[in-house]
Amino acid sequence: MKRDLLARSLQTMAAKKSEDSTLAVPAAPSKGGAPKSLQHMSDVLTQVASQAAQDIDVSEITDSDISDRFDVTVGLDPLVESIRNSGQELPVMLRFRRGEGPRYEVVYGRRRIAACRRLGIKVRALVKDMNLREALISQALENSARLERSFIEQAVFATELEKANFSRAEICEALAVDKGSLSRLLSIVRDIPADVINRIGAAHDVGRRPWMELRRLANLDCAPSEEEMLELIPDEAEGAAARVNSLIEALQQLERKASAGERAAKPKSSPAPVAALLPGSPVKYHVGKGKLTIQVSDKQEEEFIEFVKSNLTSLYETWSKQGS
Repeated sequence: MKRDLLARSLQTMAAKKSEDSTLAVPAAPSKGGAPKSLQHMSDVLTQVASQAAQDIDVSEITDSDISDRFDVTVGLDPLVESIRNSGQELPVMLRFRRGEGPRYEVVYGRRRIAACRRLGIKVRALVKDMNLREALISQALENSARLERSFIEQAVFATELEKANFSRAEICEALAVDKGSLSRLLSIVRDIPADVINRIGAAHDVGRRPWMELRRLANLDCAPSEEEMLELIPDEAEGAAARVNSLIEALQQLERKASAGERAAKPKSSPAPVAALLPGSPVKYHVGKGKLTIQVSDKQEEEFIEFVKSNLTSLYETWSKQGS
């Protein structure tokens, strides 16, 4: 069963050595130097996986405040048909919630719950009393094992975990990414407006590079405002990949126009003055704006430069008398 595979995956993660990612949750003794939080969650999920699933009315289930998926109803039809024909093979995980309203909060299994809600049937679920941090860790680990998150969903979820005061080491461990990858994930959500990300959607067929290019373009001085950027995303584009590519192409055109405008605005440099030869001598001279340059090619003629220098005063006086 898939939950057995998950339990083994978690136990394997718990056996890894890590010195910098201990979460502030009640924990069982660490095994082999593993992060206590992961060892604790491995124990919790293994225990839950061994329990019998319950049939829960979907009206008693509410979503969590932090989700690692965008619209769970996109592409839901195959799952609906599968559950209609074969039943729900894998249970979801819920945690008890307190206060008014639904009794349970989803930890993972949102698409299965949505499919059961569409079919009007109860959902098979494992129920555990978890705090928020335990729920988020189990959500991250379970969905990482199933590899169902898109790149941008991973980025948004990493940002939500950081907002929930998880350290970067904890997030890396939970999402099974290195520090460099995590920095890229966080930078994308930081630099691309949230409404733009939501308009594009989960984009399961869009990898890291287009999102990194979109982030670069969004940081340019010539980048349009968030409202203008939203208008550049075509409504008629089929699929998230088409929306991303259309937006990137539009922003690249703006970048090219801005670059061309900068080149046109730069003053053209004046051509270098051409030296003229003084007839009957090796002396060259050229006149620039407000200056006269004299060059000699023969060392013996260097005395001519000294002669001109020593006679500048008399030359100026002669010129002044001619103008008076």
